[in-house]
Amino acid sequence: MNRPPPGPVRTFASAVAGFAAFLLVWQLSVSFVPFLERVPAPADTARAISQLATGDLLWKSIVASVFRVAWGFCLAVGIGIPLGVLLGWVPTARAVGNPVVQALRPISPIAWLPIAVLLFGRTRWFSAADVEAIFIIFIASFFPIVTATTSAVSSIDHKYIRSAANFGVGGSLLFRRVILPAAMPQILTGLRLALGIAWVVVVAAEMLGVQSGLGYQINDSRNNLRYDLVTAVMAVIAVIGLLLDSAMSRIEHATLARRGARHA
Repeated sequence: MNRPPPGPVRTFASAVAGFAAFLLVWQLSVSFVPFLERVPAPADTARAISQLATGDLLWKSIVASVFRVAWGFCLAVGIGIPLGVLLGWVPTARAVGNPVVQALRPISPIAWLPIAVLLFGRTRWFSAADVEAIFIIFIASFFPIVTATTSAVSSIDHKYIRSAANFGVGGSLLFRRVILPAAMPQILTGLRLALGIAWVVVVAAEMLGVQSGLGYQINDSRNNLRYDLVTAVMAVIAVIGLLLDSAMSRIEHATLARRGARHA
């Protein structure tokens, strides 16, 4: 017997309890574990967050990081989904292109940084550092999106396609009414995963070669031995990552709910 999903109040209470337990373990660890005594405690981190929030540096860093993620992720969506549909729908394209995608996918996005510098080091449209970071985020998001879309389209039950053909549905209408709706749940899961990876990678990219953003703030605070600011920025990154994942989850559930209502 399947249990009903917990209500919003219970879900919120469970999340608060989980964060409270995490903070308690953090506090006890820095208080009683000798080699963790130099790690800032939760109270130190909270004071550092308050210090950062009083100026405009934190907000500028957040805007810079979100800007890069938005560009890189949207480019990956715009190119990755059509390519994934092509690879998933056309067997010849999949036989030729999918091995290349799977060979490049395991390469760490950060390993592409020298290629990004080579390609975009003299760009005239944006800051070179911005374009290089956007390229790294694009690479990090692109492969999960292509892989998820390819798998979703290639695994569609052919009985739906045959049923559509019996009603004379074909061409672009077949894609809009049958292929994309059937593949959408798995594509949305890939988008959610890719966005999470993009948010992780932007911090790493900014720590390596960018003079702004949350990753740069971590690097700068570490160089100044302000480890309370390091953990403060890490906490901000965690909160934004949680908000991004929650937003994608809501979009996913809303899309699937509309699809279910349409077929009810």
